[in-house]
Amino acid sequence: MFNTNLQWIGANGVGTTDYRAYSRNHIIEGKEKPQIPCSADPVFRGDSSRYNPEELLVASLSGCHMLWYLHLCADEGVVVTEYTDAASGIMEESPDGRGRFTEVTIQPMVIVKEQAMVEKATELHEKAHKMCFIANSCNFPVLHKPVIKVG
Repeated sequence: MFNTNLQWIGANGVGTTDYRAYSRNHIIEGKEKPQIPCSADPVFRGDSSRYNPEELLVASLSGCHMLWYLHLCADEGVVVTEYTDAASGIMEESPDGRGRFTEVTIQPMVIVKEQAMVEKATELHEKAHKMCFIANSCNFPVLHKPVIKVG
C-alpha cells in the first residue's frame, strides 16, 4: 500500500466563492518525507513555480523506468555510470473540459562503462518498460527513445 497526504493551501480566506478567487496551491507529503509544492498548470490558473499533477505523472513514468532499468542492468552486468531523462507527455483536452494523456515519451541518455555493453544496455530498455508498474497502469502509450553512449 502506498499512502500520501494532500493539503490544499489556497482558500485565500474566501474558498471557492468564485473560480478566480482561490489558489490551486497544495502540498503533497508522505510520512517522514519532504513536502512537494504543487499547483495546477498555469493554463488552469496554477502557479508555474510548483509541480502540477501532469508533470508528476510524467516524472513517475520516468522514475519507474529508470529504477527498473538500473536494476536490470545490475543483474545483467551492464555498468551504468550516468542516467538522465528528458521525459514529455502529450495531453489533449475535449470541448467539455475533460483531458487525457495520449502518450508519454521518455528519452533516457545512458552512459555505460564499455562499448561491449551498448547492445545489452539498449535491449534492457524494452524489458524495463514491460516491468514498470506505472507504465503498466496507463491507458495510453508510453514510448521510450534511449540513447546509449560509452564514457
